[in-house]
Amino acid sequence: MIKPHVHIPFERFYTYLDYVLKYEINLEIFLKAEVLDTAAKGDFLKVREILQYNPSLTIHAPFMDLSPGAIDTKIRQVTIDRFRQTIEYASLINAKVVVFHSGYEKWKYALDVNLWLQKSLETWKPLNEFARDYGIKIAIENIFEDEPSNLRLLMEEMASENFGVCFDTGHFNIFSNTPLTLWIESLRQHIIELHIHDNDKTFDQHLPICHGTFDFKSLFSLIPPDNLIITLENHSPDDVIKSLENFKRLFV
Repeated sequence: MIKPHVHIPFERFYTYLDYVLKYEINLEIFLKAEVLDTAAKGDFLKVREILQYNPSLTIHAPFMDLSPGAIDTKIRQVTIDRFRQTIEYASLINAKVVVFHSGYEKWKYALDVNLWLQKSLETWKPLNEFARDYGIKIAIENIFEDEPSNLRLLMEEMASENFGVCFDTGHFNIFSNTPLTLWIESLRQHIIELHIHDNDKTFDQHLPICHGTFDFKSLFSLIPPDNLIITLENHSPDDVIKSLENFKRLFV
């Protein structure tokens, strides 16, 4: 049976440590910018030391105010610096994957996806090599995309086994105006991680899976989870438990 990762902010690691150790949970640790400014390398080495059961670990990078496809070179440089910091810290805990937001908003780029794409490639090509040197894969997460073509273009241009997609069910459920089948057909060969959570399409509620309107049965019929990292993105231990129970039921 697949053992999903559970999303947890770095600053709340010790709050839930007893729970994490009791159930030997695989983790996706979210690093806010404030963590990158205040945490020391020793803090990350200590996390790895505490988790003696050798879990599978991934990292979610900061995203507020950052823009990997920025036209302004100074904004993009700040973004790159933050992302390099993230990868360096991820290496200290032997993380397998770092998840980054795509930064694509079609209205912000005046529907010119190629403008976003070219600036994104200037960011991701060197960062992907930097991550590869640490043995870390990069996964780009859909956020405001209403269809998958920008992500497909980015994957095709990158053409790297070290660089893939993190498909987020909650974001798809809110923003997509194209069917799930089209997303999976377009991105299947590039998807390396799934963020699974639910909502009622009104906003990003991060509900337990099967507590909103997203069709998880269809998702897993289109892309079996066996060789993917599955991450539960819920915001409370109770919701994580509900998601775990429903995740198991999906495969009974």
